[in-house]
Amino acid sequence: MSALYGTYARSDLAFERGEGMRLYDQHGREFLDFHSGIAVNALGHGDPHLVTTLKAAADKVWHTSNVFTIPEQERLGQRLVDSTFADKVFFTNSGAEALECAIKTARHHFHSKGEPDRYEVIAFTGSFHGRTLGTIAAGGNPSYLEGFGPPMPGFKHADPGDLEAVKALVGPQTCAILIEPVQGEGGVTAMSSEFLQGLRQICDEHGLLLIFDEVQCGFGRTGRFFAFEWADITPDIVAVAKAIGGGFPLGACLATEAASASMVPGTHGSTYGGNPLGCAMGNAVLDRIQAPGFLDHVAQMGQRLAWHLQQLAQKYPDYVLELRGKGLLAGIKIAPPVRDFVARLRDDHQLLAIGAGDNVLRLLPPLIVSEADIEDAISRIGAAFDAIEAETASTAAAG
Repeated sequence: MSALYGTYARSDLAFERGEGMRLYDQHGREFLDFHSGIAVNALGHGDPHLVTTLKAAADKVWHTSNVFTIPEQERLGQRLVDSTFADKVFFTNSGAEALECAIKTARHHFHSKGEPDRYEVIAFTGSFHGRTLGTIAAGGNPSYLEGFGPPMPGFKHADPGDLEAVKALVGPQTCAILIEPVQGEGGVTAMSSEFLQGLRQICDEHGLLLIFDEVQCGFGRTGRFFAFEWADITPDIVAVAKAIGGGFPLGACLATEAASASMVPGTHGSTYGGNPLGCAMGNAVLDRIQAPGFLDHVAQMGQRLAWHLQQLAQKYPDYVLELRGKGLLAGIKIAPPVRDFVARLRDDHQLLAIGAGDNVLRLLPPLIVSEADIEDAISRIGAAFDAIEAETASTAAAG
């Protein structure tokens, strides 16, 4: 019996090594990775630049404290500021912590202006913002809230896409709107540019802060550095994690000067966030993602994945019910139970994928994916559908 908490229904698979798009288990079997550790391994496995950086950083200072200057952190923060809307950055260890920082920043912004009662955040059904008590309240999913007592107050929820519902929730206590430009866990729902632009307008009209959760959809996954860029708008705060460390635990909260000015010594902190080792890896990931042509490649592969998924949908109309997502964050709403289908892909076809809400199969390949890899993955999904069809026919014939 495992000594670990029983919070995961773990597969018996244990991977020993990885190379590019592929992982190898303890028996030497090769698996095509369209899971990426839930969008973390953006550069695949064993990226030479990341490996070299990690080895070099291991010979230096691993950790000090944020009471000292950390040059790698200063460098990574400045590079993120230079590349985005942001003026300031706070580093964390995870996406949930980045979201906690974002929510605290928004609330403290109004507290510092003499409006402490403005603490409510409008969020959206189907969202996922993390597993802390604060972020599960922000997500509002009953299955994540159950068993943990009353939800933390201060969050209201609207259906994504419904601007009128959002407007109806705005009140004297509202401080911010929080949204994933592309929902991941909740069902791979991409928000329209018009909806995101409408949220920006609501925030401007009512003096609210606009917070984007780009933990899963950011850092190049949609073909631009951040997914909100497709809507041609500017947020006030953005939370990022997962791909930022390429497999090393790292997250960040990015904000404008106006939104973050009140976050002075004593208002927030982190022991590990932004330590030398983590930020060395963050800088290495940024080296690769900001290399000429990298995001162009991601955008092109996102288009090719969408095309191949359309072909799959046409071939298997009884199994593919809807295509969702954006770029290399793709979702397929399928007829077979997604949990069983993910296991079938893994065990019978050596393809790693992940489920999402609303019975959606989520595809999150590393951003280095090639069209040949995409064709391989689509072929394996098709083979899984063929196997289900054959089993169904066999059962019908036997009955």
